[in-house]
Amino acid sequence: MTEYGRGSGPAPWHPEDPLYGDQGWTGHQTPDGGNAPYTAEQAQQAQQLYEGGQQDPYQQQYAAGQPYGSPSYGEQQYGNQPQPDQLQGQAQQQAHQAQQQQAQPQQYAEQQQDPYHQQYAEHQYAAGGGWDAAQQTGLPYDPAAQSVQYQGETPDPYGTPEAYPPPEPPARRSARPEPAAGAESGSEPEHDWDAEPEAEKHPFFTGADAPDAEPEPGGSRRSGGGGGKEGRGGGRSKKQKKGRNGIACLVVATVLVGGLGGVTYFGYQFWQGKFGAAPDYTGEGTGTVQVEIPQDSGGFVIGQLLKKKGVVKSVDAFVSAQGNNPQGKSIQAGVYTMKKEMSAASAVKLMLSPSSRNSLVIPEGKRNVWVYEQIDTKLGLESGTTKKVAQDQAKNLGLPDWAMGHPNLKDPLEGFLFPASYPVAKGTKPEKVLRKMVSRANQEYSRLDLEAQAKKLKLEGPWQLITVASLVQAEGKTDDDFRKMAEVVYNRLKPDNTETNRKIQFDSAFNYLRGQSEIKISESEINSNPDLYNTYYHEGLTPGPIGNPGMEALEATLKPTEDGWMYFVATDGMNKTEFAKNHDDFEELKDKFNDAVG
Repeated sequence: MTEYGRGSGPAPWHPEDPLYGDQGWTGHQTPDGGNAPYTAEQAQQAQQLYEGGQQDPYQQQYAAGQPYGSPSYGEQQYGNQPQPDQLQGQAQQQAHQAQQQQAQPQQYAEQQQDPYHQQYAEHQYAAGGGWDAAQQTGLPYDPAAQSVQYQGETPDPYGTPEAYPPPEPPARRSARPEPAAGAESGSEPEHDWDAEPEAEKHPFFTGADAPDAEPEPGGSRRSGGGGGKEGRGGGRSKKQKKGRNGIACLVVATVLVGGLGGVTYFGYQFWQGKFGAAPDYTGEGTGTVQVEIPQDSGGFVIGQLLKKKGVVKSVDAFVSAQGNNPQGKSIQAGVYTMKKEMSAASAVKLMLSPSSRNSLVIPEGKRNVWVYEQIDTKLGLESGTTKKVAQDQAKNLGLPDWAMGHPNLKDPLEGFLFPASYPVAKGTKPEKVLRKMVSRANQEYSRLDLEAQAKKLKLEGPWQLITVASLVQAEGKTDDDFRKMAEVVYNRLKPDNTETNRKIQFDSAFNYLRGQSEIKISESEINSNPDLYNTYYHEGLTPGPIGNPGMEALEATLKPTEDGWMYFVATDGMNKTEFAKNHDDFEELKDKFNDAVG
């Protein structure tokens, strides 16, 4: 603390401290909490003592009654008197206070008229004595003065939030509030401090006026003036309140009806989408329009294309009609000549009819010569037009690198016109159709990873693998036939083959070079023809594929059997194929064949 503080420091209070000598309660304090001024008589007496060089007895009193805890308490109590310079400052301060009091006689008079001030003044200054500490227990308690006196030294028991408020002097106590109108006299008003405030009732539903609305004549906006918010005097009539409640009910009813209508509408839409019939045309339609269906298109895609062209009214109608038709799932890729605004059922029926299809279907194992002729027919071109385009533009039709540069080929596109259905509409150029077929072959061959498979089977590359598949496709009839025939090819290609001396000896290869499909071929003709495609005459595989193998033959070529098959014969001359592992068994199969064909 500083030298003017009230702590436990060694210096006494400074005489000019406003709280210097404050030992009591209101008897020595002004209404604002400061020291009470001397009376006129006491001020005059203090001035005379100062002029005569005597000590003010009141200063002796304060010195003897200095609060406990000050370091100079013992010295002043046992005769150490204040110095003359201190007395001079105190006397001047007292004289100044007397002059201020004279300037405000009315305030001082009111203070002197207070019986409590007189009572405590008598206790303090009776018989010219000082403040007796022993009398403090009998005096009324003043929290303001006591907090000033013991500030920083003794805790105030009334300063905590849990304590009751300290008693106030009678002059400061407020009058007890009068009971509300209608309450019994003498009864204390009850108040539940823990009760939560009553929720305000909205005037829209209660019928009361808005909070900031002007009151009706004769009414009051305050409680106690003839009614509160709910009981205002001169307020609206019951009929007006009922009308307000009726409007509220009408609004609620409108909202409920609107919500019910919305639920009904969306519920109907949901039911219509799930269980109702899809929008659809009726009849067989009119006019003509061409629709191209891509490869691997499902019913939903087909329905979208038909709707876009104006054939059907909705996709759902077409999908439903396709599902109801037993053959609906067999619709293939191609270009279809359809009519506009057809019923979905009529559209499905027309697409299943061959007359509506403007597409070219390439079966498995067909040679390129046959494919060229079909393209010319579909496009209405002169015979041989597509074949010539294939020979002239083979390098520009999208063949892979591993299919280029092979010598002695009869057709560089052989094996790349992949068996599938292709749209061929009138006006389409033949090179566009060929490019689509080569692209489809590249797609399928890439999916099988022919390069890696060729290494596993000890072939020179994908080209030889396609060649083996074409031979298997031309000779076999079933998947079991394909796998056994593939093993026959691989066994005959082995260097240690002594059964056929690495010759394949397939009739299908000889028929390819002759452009025929004969069953009976004379041995003299086979053994004497030096064409590179004659596998009776030359060892190993043909220079290239002899047809366009399908996916089933391709997969069988990649997974041949391992039973040791070396021979096979169509013993019935057509469909039944039997296999043998040695030459003697093969001779027996030949006898069966000769007997079957005569």
